[in-house]
Amino acid sequence: MKFGIVVFPGSNCDHDAYHVAKHVLGQQAVFLWHKERDLKGAEVVVLPGGFSYGDYLRCGAIARFSPVMEEVACFAKRGGKVLGICNGFQILTEAGLLPGALLQNASRKFVCKEVGIRVENAQTAFTRACSKGEVLRVPIAHAEGNYFIDDEGLTRLEGEGRVVFRYVENPNGAKASIAGILNEGGNVLGMMPHPERSAEALLGSEDGRKVFASLLA
Repeated sequence: MKFGIVVFPGSNCDHDAYHVAKHVLGQQAVFLWHKERDLKGAEVVVLPGGFSYGDYLRCGAIARFSPVMEEVACFAKRGGKVLGICNGFQILTEAGLLPGALLQNASRKFVCKEVGIRVENAQTAFTRACSKGEVLRVPIAHAEGNYFIDDEGLTRLEGEGRVVFRYVENPNGAKASIAGILNEGGNVLGMMPHPERSAEALLGSEDGRKVFASLLA
């Protein structure tokens, strides 16, 4: 499988995602510069963590206008798989590819630590290597990870099984402790925790590898 990792000015987890795809999983991987309009045959597009465009205006607010995002939107509309991690999740909500918004953490502080996230739906392209109810240990590192959606939207997400990950202990005030959600088509996942930072035993946990491995199933 070929992974395409988008690089925005300010991305800082792009090489981490590339490493997991290419060196941990042994798959093809290419970088996609934000000004490009060619996804280079990628079968999975990853929007990595970081501070795209310095997080000016709002996190992801400028990145959503990058030329590459037009192609990502078309790719997603055709059913292509898209994984947005941390800043990538923020970009997906700004681009309208996922509902809701990521707000400032309830503590008003940057939070960086390992957390437990429970797999709420193990029947997705991103969680097939997991079991429902399984708790994954993965790190978070964000100041705006507080997921918000109105009550009607939340009811819809819950009812359609689109809440994929939920924090065991809510670290940022996210509504319903949501850590990751799917789009209606089930091919776009946004999550605040960093699975690419917990994909090898050397890093203290291999749990995040399951998210990437699921895409290969």
